[in-house]
Amino acid sequence: MEKSAYLSIAQVAKILKISRIAVYKKVKKGEIEAMRIGKVFAIPRDYVLQRIRKIKGSPLAEEEKKRVHKVVDKTISEYGEVLRRLGSE
Repeated sequence: MEKSAYLSIAQVAKILKISRIAVYKKVKKGEIEAMRIGKVFAIPRDYVLQRIRKIKGSPLAEEEKKRVHKVVDKTISEYGEVLRRLGSE
């Protein structure tokens, strides 16, 4: 089975582990190179593979990590029981 030289929005979303809407927004902003074919976008496979780190973003700085942990801890303390119940469904 030969791999296509182009990827769809859904395929790129799966590779980057982000939503299709996020990929679509990045295409619209010009952050991801794509060409429109009818109603769909075709994104060059090589482009995605070569620029995956830049597209996904750089790792968080230590200050950002601390802020994220603080928010997560607050969310768990305030909504822990609700989250546990949702997780068991």
